Amino acid sequence: QVQLVESGGGLVQAGGSLRLSCVCSARTFSTFAMGSMGWFRQAPGKEREYVASIYWSTGDTLYADSVKGRFTISRDNAKISVYLQMNSLQLEDTAVYYCAHRAGGAREYKYWGQGTQVTVSS
Repeated sequence: QVQLVESGGGLVQAGGSLRLSCVCSARTFSTFAMGSMGWFRQAPGKEREYVASIYWSTGDTLYADSVKGRFTISRDNAKISVYLQMNSLQLEDTAVYYCAHRAGGAREYKYWGQGTQVTVSS
């Protein structure tokens, strides 16, 4: 069982920055750490889309083309948290952002947070 709680969303002007946090709790950390964490977002009227992910054990990261070079995903082992630093925010980044956990070897993300709203204004 994994529980995820996001925070850090808010209203920001275009070109600004925000840092999202996702605090994780798991019944068995060793099992949790074999998986990966991802950030996803869903804008009004659109399907949820992948943003970035990080393999917990290695720290290897992946990004969607739309955020590459602007967003950075990272994790903190001691705090069992994952972060999304978002720079040069654009209007189209407005969405509810979710963090999620995927077990090692699994294809799908099973555990999801409740989401945090990010609104970019002009």
